[in-house]
Amino acid sequence: MSIIMPNWCRAVTVCCIASILSIDLALGAEPVATNVEVDWPQFRGPDGQGHASARELPLTWSETENVAWKVAIPGLGWSSPVIQNGQIWLTAAIDDGHSLRAIGLDQRTGEQLHDVEVFTIDMPGRVHDLNSHATPTPVIEGNRLYVHFGGNGTACLTTDGAIIWKVKLEHQTYYGPSSTPVLCDDLLIVPCQGTDTRYTAALDKQTGEIRWKQPHAGRNSESTPLVIETSAGRQLVSNLADRVVAYDPRTGSELWSVAQGDNFAQVPRPVYGCGLVFVCGGYFSPLVQAIRPDGRGDVTASHVVWSLREAVPQNPSPLIVGDELYLFSDKGIGSCLDARSGELRWRERLGKGGYASPLLADGRIHFWNDDGETSVVAVGRQFQKLSTNRLDGRTFASPAVAGRAFYVRTETHVYRIEKPA
Repeated sequence: MSIIMPNWCRAVTVCCIASILSIDLALGAEPVATNVEVDWPQFRGPDGQGHASARELPLTWSETENVAWKVAIPGLGWSSPVIQNGQIWLTAAIDDGHSLRAIGLDQRTGEQLHDVEVFTIDMPGRVHDLNSHATPTPVIEGNRLYVHFGGNGTACLTTDGAIIWKVKLEHQTYYGPSSTPVLCDDLLIVPCQGTDTRYTAALDKQTGEIRWKQPHAGRNSESTPLVIETSAGRQLVSNLADRVVAYDPRTGSELWSVAQGDNFAQVPRPVYGCGLVFVCGGYFSPLVQAIRPDGRGDVTASHVVWSLREAVPQNPSPLIVGDELYLFSDKGIGSCLDARSGELRWRERLGKGGYASPLLADGRIHFWNDDGETSVVAVGRQFQKLSTNRLDGRTFASPAVAGRAFYVRTETHVYRIEKPA
């Protein structure tokens, strides 16, 4: 069987959120978030699309420059940090996945506050060499933390570390856990993309009980859905193995779909801006599509505005900023496209490829590769590289941003990257 290298930086998004950017970006009907100055409650930030409102972030850093603290994390995990009310949470797998844990840190000092064993697994199953048993990113809301370990279990904890409920959504993954849950109102929506069965389940976030379950055919996917607000209402956009599907997030009923050919293992998370949904990925001929989300039924022939295959990522999610769509391919090629037409603005090599998704922070684009190097590029239609920075160790998890700092997880440590006060 051919080897898939899924995006281990799975994403989650909250449903009822609004535009958070403190710079004037015409992003279209984006989701809205609260507490944008201090919190990073899910993968890719408050809007789930990689936009940070933080200011005064460092342009350069290294192991000896602009590191406020660096703390070791036990075990292995590629989940991204989430941040709320002075706490940082992430997941980790100990003893080759036999112990699945939620770890809480003090945001100011990095001190470990909590280390909760959520699940003990007799037979955790195999994972790809580049994956982990703790890859899906948590989501935090109020005093609740939601963690997911694929078919090994899903749970809700308090931010004091007490377990509220645990469930096991049966599905077997060949490469290990990947897709991350999504919060929407009173639902925790969980993609269950197995080799044996494939479905999306919506759980009551208070109890863990299943409220709806939507199976789908085709191969297994690795992507995480995005909830968007359109003029016709909310949609849960899911990038599946051979097609893109929009569901009603309240009921799970299918609204529209677009075929993606014979690709499989869709990994990058969709983004939404300029009135278009952008999806990309697929092994082994990745494709990016711009789709109008106002159709019903199969809209492949009518609602795909543009598509292309050049330098398209198989793993990192895209980033939309104003009228530009930024891509970072697995081979280390960064691209800027006109979001409305797909016309190329620039394309440049940015070192080695990676798995982490690009980030907009302090008016700059950050491309993170998998050996700890970050290329910082100016926003705009002309390419301008501003800095190159490096940390020790592999960096597959996408970073978090809060206040004046980046929070970066490597294979062994979490860093707070910040200029001295």
